[in-house]
Amino acid sequence: MRIEGIVVKVGDHIDTDVIIPGRYLGITDPSELGKHALEGLDPSFPARLKPGVILVAGRNFGCGSSREEAPVALKAAGVRCIVAESFARIFYRNAINVGLPIVECSGIHSYTRDGDRLSVDLSSGVVEAVGRQFRFKPLPDFILRILEDGGLTNYIRKLRGLPT
Repeated sequence: MRIEGIVVKVGDHIDTDVIIPGRYLGITDPSELGKHALEGLDPSFPARLKPGVILVAGRNFGCGSSREEAPVALKAAGVRCIVAESFARIFYRNAINVGLPIVECSGIHSYTRDGDRLSVDLSSGVVEAVGRQFRFKPLPDFILRILEDGGLTNYIRKLRGLPT
């Protein structure tokens, strides 16, 4: 599974309260949540998140509360994948569960800039950025299937022969 897109960068320790501020947690429509993604970091940030963006983050992305709305908002805002130095564990799993591809890749944050083109191969564990390759641990097959099906709920429905 290969994902290509344009880099939008954020720093270290971006918590879920910044990704989707608490005042929006009553919103249940993902597309409405997406309009407020990373608004807590900068009120103008949602305008930078267009379809096809690959979010590149520093260390400990998604720390804080376990709110599932954070990866939902990013996915709905058009983020195709998040590549970070490291993630908070609960955010990592929530992202997979909602079908948002996410990988830890050492060295990527300091090497990339906003606007760079990035290619992420989830199966082989390679990120290509500005003429250089970075390696990460490839995602297991079952995680790839969850992502291909659009999230854990669709994956389980498909396994059980139910409509998705």
